[in-house]
Amino acid sequence: MRNSTRSAVDPFIVMDVMEAARAAEAAGRHIIHMEVGQPGTGAPRAATEALARAMRDNALGYTVALGLPELRARIARLYGDWYDVDLDPARVVVTSGSSGAFLLAFTALFDSGDRVGIGAPGYPSYRQILHALGLQPVDLPTAPEHRYQPVASDLAGLDLAGLMVASPANPTGTMLDRTAMSALIDACAGAGASFISDEIYHGIEYEAKAVTALEITDDAYVINSFSKYFSMTGWRVGWMVVPGDQVRIVERIAQNLFICAPHASQIAALAAMDCDDELQANMDVYRANRALMLEGLPRAGFTRIAPPDGAFYVYADVSDLTTDSRAFAAEILDKAGVAVTPGLDFDPVRGHTTLRFSYARATADITEGLARLQHFMAAR
Repeated sequence: MRNSTRSAVDPFIVMDVMEAARAAEAAGRHIIHMEVGQPGTGAPRAATEALARAMRDNALGYTVALGLPELRARIARLYGDWYDVDLDPARVVVTSGSSGAFLLAFTALFDSGDRVGIGAPGYPSYRQILHALGLQPVDLPTAPEHRYQPVASDLAGLDLAGLMVASPANPTGTMLDRTAMSALIDACAGAGASFISDEIYHGIEYEAKAVTALEITDDAYVINSFSKYFSMTGWRVGWMVVPGDQVRIVERIAQNLFICAPHASQIAALAAMDCDDELQANMDVYRANRALMLEGLPRAGFTRIAPPDGAFYVYADVSDLTTDSRAFAAEILDKAGVAVTPGLDFDPVRGHTTLRFSYARATADITEGLARLQHFMAAR
């Protein structure tokens, strides 16, 4: 059967690592998971309780395409609480996870063949979704001195239709401060390029609050999710904030591509937004895990790392240890029983000498994983 050229996307390597780890566990091994950006906790208790009540009392049919009005209103209130931004709930679109938001944003903003800038290293699915939509992802190689974030000068001469940024970023955990984000927004405006801000790790910050693009401009698409801070990865619910004149455009696409985000997940998400005590307890775990990683990874021999500002990843330069990060990750899984992600997922050109370590799981797992890595590196 004939396939489209658009279907020739690269695999999401971390999912392949997860499958290899699952196979090892099925064979009886105990694997420490540092490969996937998934909280070790589940949805807040009040979220599951709210859904249980709704399942007794409600058929949970379709919602309107933009999402439950009460959820959209509560998301808008979050921007006031977190950033002192007065946001009209009409600009909020509830989506099927951030992935659904990427599809909606890229479809609404770009035509086939358009060039869209993404930072490298960066979340691999940006590149693959753009490719699958017939768009041209343009990697912007970022530098350590810029905390692996794009800067305005990177856009010069590239003829981009848009720019996608992430802060805190995956895989590095680094953030754009207000000055850096403003410079990128201004550069896009000057070039007539759309600006998209991936903010799905907001709430998971350590020494400074992340800046939302909405503090700077209304002329941007802002994407967020309940997967990370709200610990609801498998529920597949997120949101997007768009300019007022874009709402109906996005709504029409959402009606046809998705109908709506899962009704059950929207109910749980609404309740999760008021679970501050439980969510902050999760943050205490991430803070403890981050401290363990920043001490334990160099002790194991992974010395070329930068402290993450947010999220729950450490991105390591391992060029002194390997030129094949995929083989190195496979060796670590096989010999140490620790699953880590090769940097090739995030940077196809330079990722052969980098690894990403996730510390989203329980502190006991992180402690055990670091001990295994130290033993493995000492014997290597």
